[in-house]
Amino acid sequence: MIPKYLPLAATLAFGMALAGCDSAAENQVEQQAEAIDESFEAEAQIQESLAEGTQEEAAVDQYADDLREQGEDLKDNLEDEADEMDSTLQ
Repeated sequence: MIPKYLPLAATLAFGMALAGCDSAAENQVEQQAEAIDESFEAEAQIQESLAEGTQEEAAVDQYADDLREQGEDLKDNLEDEADEMDSTLQ
C-alpha cells in the first residue's frame, strides 16, 4: 500500500522549490523526486519480502511492480516540471 503522505510530500517539495525559482530549486526538486522514487522502491521490496513464499506472492509482485512504476512516473513528472520551471526563467 502506498503511504498516504508520499503524494503530499512530493507536492510540498515541488511547491517549496518553486518559491525559489532558480537552478538550486530545480536541483532540490530533482533530489526530492529521487528520494520519493527510492521510497516507492523500498516499499515495493518490503511488500515482496513479506509475501515471499505465500499464496499472495504473485499478486504482491504485481503490486510491487505497480509501486515502482508509480514512483518512477512521479519522479519523472517532478523532474520534467523542474526542468520546465528552470527553462522558463532563463
